[in-house]
Amino acid sequence: MSNALLEKAKTLEPMNPNKSTALFGGESSGILNWNDIAYPHWYKMYKRLIGNYWQADEINMNDDLRQFATLTDAERDTYLKVIGLLSTLDGPQTRTALLLSLYATDPSVQSIMAVIAQQEAVHNESYSYVLSSIVSLDEQNEAFQLGRTDPILLKRNEAIIRQYNAFVEEPTIENTLKTMVYTSLLEGMFFYSGFAFFYHLARQNKMVGTSTMISYINRDELEHGRFIAELFRATLAENPDLNTAEFTDWVYSRFSESVDLEIEWSQYVLADIDGIDLDEMAGYIKYRANKMLRMMGLSEIYPEHTENPMKWIRAYADNFDGTKTDFFEQKSRQYTKTSDLNGFDDL
Repeated sequence: MSNALLEKAKTLEPMNPNKSTALFGGESSGILNWNDIAYPHWYKMYKRLIGNYWQADEINMNDDLRQFATLTDAERDTYLKVIGLLSTLDGPQTRTALLLSLYATDPSVQSIMAVIAQQEAVHNESYSYVLSSIVSLDEQNEAFQLGRTDPILLKRNEAIIRQYNAFVEEPTIENTLKTMVYTSLLEGMFFYSGFAFFYHLARQNKMVGTSTMISYINRDELEHGRFIAELFRATLAENPDLNTAEFTDWVYSRFSESVDLEIEWSQYVLADIDGIDLDEMAGYIKYRANKMLRMMGLSEIYPEHTENPMKWIRAYADNFDGTKTDFFEQKSRQYTKTSDLNGFDDL
């Protein structure tokens, strides 16, 4: 089963049950009754996702337009490179979410992935929006070329590209799971050196409009990462033939490799930014990797990095600690569109 090609889920098969018999490769009528799904708590995830609705042009970029010219040359260069990175990562996520939904036979997964795909499309639009607000069209286009031309970024993204394309060419259960692993890495770790740069600027009361937008994206990505991790665990449980030491070792190897690449990228793109400790950043990347592994039901691989070494970032980016408090019961300042992100002295 793990090596057999999946067929795209039928749109409507009334003779099949409404509750899917499997997440992938199962049978379902195609009728979605949220009160009769295989994993009932996923309805809460769906509700959280749609509760995050926002649009890029809700964010006022006037101050950022004025401030961009006052940034150092290194800050301006890094700003454009990081936007290029984020757009390179988020662009394929829209399509990958849609592709996963095409092969999912559980209609609740199809709906959740549709929301995730829509949010990824908004993220990609937002990068165009912020750049169009502050730089010329030529500079915008140059930033969006980085994913195709920058050698460090190409090296950093090579493994993601390879696995995403493997899923397109061979949509097996195994490639579905492997694609979820890279999606988890994307949502939960690959973005974070970029996010940290914008939060670092906001700490200095610079480019606060951009950091507000990044906070919205960050919130979405945390929810995406949470769902993909659960989908991975559930799919693996439904396919115990793949729950082997060999596959687990593959996951750990991909995480270790990805951490090394992310650290290399962060040291390249943040090297000339005053106030960012690159060793601390490396520790934060390992900390994020540990968190994503735990969410996927696996063990930490960096036992010396179980605590967040960049505690200041909590003012901008919530995270999952397994606490009893619901993630969105805590009204974080960065998620209130009218809030002022300047006063973090008390955090």
